[in-house]
Amino acid sequence: MALVHTPICDFGWKAPAFALPGTDGKTYTLANVRGASGTLVMFICNHCPYVKAVVTRLVADAKELQEAGIGVIAVMPNATEIVAADSFDNMKAFAAEHGFTFPYVIDESQETARAYDAVCTPDFFGFDKDDGLQYRGRLDESGRDPAPEGARRELVEAMTLVRETGRGPEQQTASMGCSIKWR
Repeated sequence: MALVHTPICDFGWKAPAFALPGTDGKTYTLANVRGASGTLVMFICNHCPYVKAVVTRLVADAKELQEAGIGVIAVMPNATEIVAADSFDNMKAFAAEHGFTFPYVIDESQETARAYDAVCTPDFFGFDKDDGLQYRGRLDESGRDPAPEGARRELVEAMTLVRETGRGPEQQTASMGCSIKWR
């Protein structure tokens, strides 16, 4: 497990299109997950201790964002032959166990992760309603630890700002997590 940090937000960079199979048997595209107020594309996996540490908060925050008109999708980018815990069957179980309210899709070719320049799990890409990147930060300050009392909900705050103003916060703290397991 290599700890990596994401690059700084490249404001306005356009979200690449994708068509990926979901754990529910449907294929999802950027066009059909886009929200009226913006879109959150997050790269996560089943085995990463950083994802496991935040998954309950992540699901709650994603639901809140969805209710506010933000489309949400989670993409699993890892090579499953390297990490069997990230298999498609295990993705189905992980999504069900944690009550995902958003599509959980697999990027078997890793083309989507490369197109987004994703580097770790979790890695968050928050787009405005016109698919321009406005947030490339973290969920909150917790990392692999429980969120401290009064911790700012940075992802929710950022995407709320994007919904209200069309622009993400100028100050963003990079997400950190496990490196993507590339082929």
